Amino acid sequence: MPDALDASPYDALLLLSFGGPEGPDDVVPFLENVTRGRGIPKERLKEVGQHYFLFGGVSPINDQNRALLDALRKDFAGHGLDLPVYWGNRNWAPYLTDTLREMVRDGRRRILVLATSAYASYSGCRQYRENLADSLAALEVEGLELPKIDKLRHYFNHLGFVEPMTDGVLRSLADLPEEIRDGAHLAFTTHSIPISAADTSGPAGEHGDGGAYVRQHLDVARLIAAGVRERTGVDHPWQLVYQSRSGAPHIPWLEPDICDHLEERHAAGVPAVVMAPIGFVSDHMEVLYDLDTEATARAAELGLPVRRSATVGADPRFAAAVRELVLERAAAESGRAVAPCALGALGASHDLCPVGCCPARAPRPAAAGADSPYA
Repeated sequence: MPDALDASPYDALLLLSFGGPEGPDDVVPFLENVTRGRGIPKERLKEVGQHYFLFGGVSPINDQNRALLDALRKDFAGHGLDLPVYWGNRNWAPYLTDTLREMVRDGRRRILVLATSAYASYSGCRQYRENLADSLAALEVEGLELPKIDKLRHYFNHLGFVEPMTDGVLRSLADLPEEIRDGAHLAFTTHSIPISAADTSGPAGEHGDGGAYVRQHLDVARLIAAGVRERTGVDHPWQLVYQSRSGAPHIPWLEPDICDHLEERHAAGVPAVVMAPIGFVSDHMEVLYDLDTEATARAAELGLPVRRSATVGADPRFAAAVRELVLERAAAESGRAVAPCALGALGASHDLCPVGCCPARAPRPAAAGADSPYA
């Protein structure tokens, strides 16, 4: 049907991401952007930046976003969806404010935002909404006409997100020696966050005991484990574990850490582990360093065979999922009937973040939500 690809009332999609350095000279300025307001000395940032310097000072995230942009544009064009796609970052060029300014000058007035974070949390959702509000405030000072901005719902349980990750786990299992393959343990990893932030993730009704953040990851892990079981006939044991902790030692963060988990699984006699980074859309620095470098080195010390499965990245099925999410939201905004795609037990997430959803550490305006000052 021709109207099946009608994205109205929206006239553009904005890919909103974290950003990353693209050379050694970018590393410290990038980290200064990330930690702005925390008073961290430059010498400490140089120490933190060693992870980036191991890879030539280049984070893979920007190239991953370029690949995703290309995949989205090809998918949209191939299916007759006339919707331009822009890209803006929180912490590095192209900066969000610059991209929004470009979009306004191009005449875009109803903008949908795809954040490269699939789950509910302060840093994965509300902070991006705060960034949008900051950018809109800057454009308002410049006297520009402000667009109306909506954010696509969380897509952690969309088929186009889950299926590529399931295939990645299957490929990793197939890469293990046959004699240890069926006994392999699946370690589903995501970014650790403070327990207080996890407990208040998602709408207020979902707060407590890990909040929406933990429940959503557990739901995805169950889906992937079930998909692996269906395809192989093997019921692999699994656990949700965490990585990339970066906070003060006295503040409780989600555990267990992936390296501690590998040690525990090795002590329990597990013959191999597949590390599946379900919390990450692409292979950015936390994946390349914390899993491919640090965790893999620890496993080698233990003599524990490990494999790391692929993230979704620019998989065509993920690009198709974004198209479906765009059309789903456009239909809802236009009052047309819509049947959201959502696997697992949790159903489709809310379109509009309610008041109290993933509350801020300190009160700050946030766009694209029920509490937005830019309705």
